[in-house]
Amino acid sequence: MRRLKRLRKNAALRDLVAQANLKVSHLVMPYFVREGKQLKQPIQSMPGIFRFSGDRLLKDVEEAKRVGINSIILFGIPKNKDEKAVSAYQEDGVIQKAVALLKKNFGDELVVITDVCLCEYTSHGHCGILKNCRPSSIVHRPSLNAIPDNDATLKVLVKIALSHARAGADIVAPSSMMDGQVGAIRKALDEKGFMETAIMGYSAKFASGFYGPFREAAGSMMKFGDRKSYQMDYRNSDEALREIEADIQEGADIVMVKPALSYLDIIAKAKEKFSVPLAAFNVSGEYAMVKSYSQSQVTSHKSQDIERDLALEILTSIKRAGADIIITYWAKDVAKWLTS
Repeated sequence: MRRLKRLRKNAALRDLVAQANLKVSHLVMPYFVREGKQLKQPIQSMPGIFRFSGDRLLKDVEEAKRVGINSIILFGIPKNKDEKAVSAYQEDGVIQKAVALLKKNFGDELVVITDVCLCEYTSHGHCGILKNCRPSSIVHRPSLNAIPDNDATLKVLVKIALSHARAGADIVAPSSMMDGQVGAIRKALDEKGFMETAIMGYSAKFASGFYGPFREAAGSMMKFGDRKSYQMDYRNSDEALREIEADIQEGADIVMVKPALSYLDIIAKAKEKFSVPLAAFNVSGEYAMVKSYSQSQVTSHKSQDIERDLALEILTSIKRAGADIIITYWAKDVAKWLTS
């Protein structure tokens, strides 16, 4: 035991023998993009995170790159929503324009990942085309269960992914949790000549209570029901591994576990079982909890230190569990913390 204590006696020795180290190159910064100009709107439940118009997004990404963040993921907030999520795949849509602008300015020096889902674009807030409701029923039947039409949703997901690829996205990330979504998108991308566009599958995406702040940020609150019929039951781990394996077989280049903090066991099992790059999403609720606690320490001049220490501990635990890539709202902050 004395040997272990000797290796902990100062910071330099601790760094020398540390097994899990965060690297800025493995972090992905999420961004919320909305239509308009000169917009930088704060998100109340996620202090420090904003909704950007394309021009202001460009400036923030420039700042992120200056501190070493070279990978981002985009979530769109359109002006118009409907039952079929038409605005999600329009060539002049909010994400399509943002991707084109970013690639024009940064080229291959920036990895642009795009979320491929319907929830930000549907009037009901669900991730698929629903087969058991009409618009008039939404207000009057708030307890109505949400059952997506899997095949109809796949067709829309393919349209979205293709529109993102045409705009220049490096990676498309289907997150609707529809059966066969990775295979359908891979087939369509290859047929249209986008063989180099990678797919990051939201392979093990759980029906979680940690998504609340994101739904406020993206305007994707559900008008009725929940997502438990298509997102995973948090009580199950074997199912998660089967979902990941299915995505790999369908052609996913990267697989993901979401959320991260309550699912470190899933990350560890996936890392042990599979050899493809593994991503983990440190989601909005995990971020907001630490923000809330650290900001509550208003009597202490160390509140920023509290946030930094907790964030680094959480993110290191995700890395230690086996994640190769971490999507986190702290990405820019971590880059600054690690170099300061």
